[in-house]
Amino acid sequence: MDVHFFQQGDLCLAYDVNSGSLHVLDTEAYTLVQALEDGMPLGRQADVAATQEILAEIADLREAGLLFSPPIEEQRPVYPSEPLIKAICLHVAHDCNLRCRYCFAGTGTFGGGRALMDRVTGKKALDFLLFSSGQRNQCEVDFFGGEPLLNFTLIQELVGYGQEQALRLGKEIKFTLTTNGTLLTPDILSFLEQEEISVVFSLDGRPEVHDRMRPDHSGRGSYQRVQHNLQKLLAAQYPVSPHATGLYCYVRGTYTHFNLDFDRDVEHMAALGIRQVSLEPVVAEPDVAYAFKDGDLQEIFEAYDRLGERVLALRQRDAGFSFFHFNVALTQGPCLAKRLSGCGAGHEYAAISPEGDIYPCHQFVGKEAYQMGSVHNGPPWILDADLLQSFRGAHVYTKAACRECWARFLCSGGCHAANVNFTGHLDQVYDLGCQLQRKRLEVALYIQAQETLRDANA
Repeated sequence: MDVHFFQQGDLCLAYDVNSGSLHVLDTEAYTLVQALEDGMPLGRQADVAATQEILAEIADLREAGLLFSPPIEEQRPVYPSEPLIKAICLHVAHDCNLRCRYCFAGTGTFGGGRALMDRVTGKKALDFLLFSSGQRNQCEVDFFGGEPLLNFTLIQELVGYGQEQALRLGKEIKFTLTTNGTLLTPDILSFLEQEEISVVFSLDGRPEVHDRMRPDHSGRGSYQRVQHNLQKLLAAQYPVSPHATGLYCYVRGTYTHFNLDFDRDVEHMAALGIRQVSLEPVVAEPDVAYAFKDGDLQEIFEAYDRLGERVLALRQRDAGFSFFHFNVALTQGPCLAKRLSGCGAGHEYAAISPEGDIYPCHQFVGKEAYQMGSVHNGPPWILDADLLQSFRGAHVYTKAACRECWARFLCSGGCHAANVNFTGHLDQVYDLGCQLQRKRLEVALYIQAQETLRDANA
């Protein structure tokens, strides 16, 4: 599909896939352009002059390469011969004090035993990153679990070690912490602020929604503890960063079959003063109670519609408010090569287990078939060549469903882990995930169009 036509809110929109241009159309132009795209005869027009004017504007846009633009010449991402690892997800704890019902990590164990990373493994993981990042002067480390704060002493030591080693090599490491928030203390908050460590904080929304899916090991809800500590973290005034770059505090949650009105959960979080929100659809086997059911999709779409209008209103009062899935860059986003392959799991990004095993990303940890190496086997570190090439080769031109999808250069082929979990293959897509992504992108484009129109009329 070269042009995607859709109606969202009170706007008729046309997204030109190959140029990335977005056009707001009136009803007459919308009908006419759709007919052209579908190869249908224009028929008798009530207003010949208006039709001729529309056709002239379309011709100008076509000439400028902004509508019905020619297909992009097919290309493959080009990578260096050796993998260039830019970031790692460091699993300092395969244990957790919560028992989240939808946890893909099996309440923190990732299918194994409960374990904490030791200092030797942690330091070797940082050495692996600094070595494998080549000439890059900036690297990223996300402390992950389980609940990483169960191993806070190690985190403190690794931050110091990483900074020293990076400085010695003329590099810099950006640290992030992903936490359920229940174990934050004044000392930990002070450390995070002092070391400028970004935080990804878990909260699902309204108290009853959060507590239903995120109880502690004794079955008690965790909302009150999480919300209390989150307020302390928000008081630190982390800068706003809609694309999760630089220093930031992001709040991430999950919605399930039990809260298909998840737009209310985003609204609840906004009322708490949270300015950066990501609320992800649960990925679950269909037989569990919280998995999406037949018939849920329409309610989910309606929730995204409502959420789009709500985000517009919130952003009008506070331009810094951000809902992650509604952030789309048409003019200043990544280059085409990056848009083809997405996150870089397995060749630019890796996850390290407490034992030091290397995996393509955190969602592959514990899956033996996807172990790529070990931080204990180096330097130099050699990653499994077959796995490396399979992830490098998983992009929109190798996925049949992506080649014909209008969202291919915005979506980049979806999540590798979700694709594997539901299809068994890297080059086949998770269909439900695709449907949700396309809907989110339509709302995201609509928000961008509305804000552009509002600014032009200001």
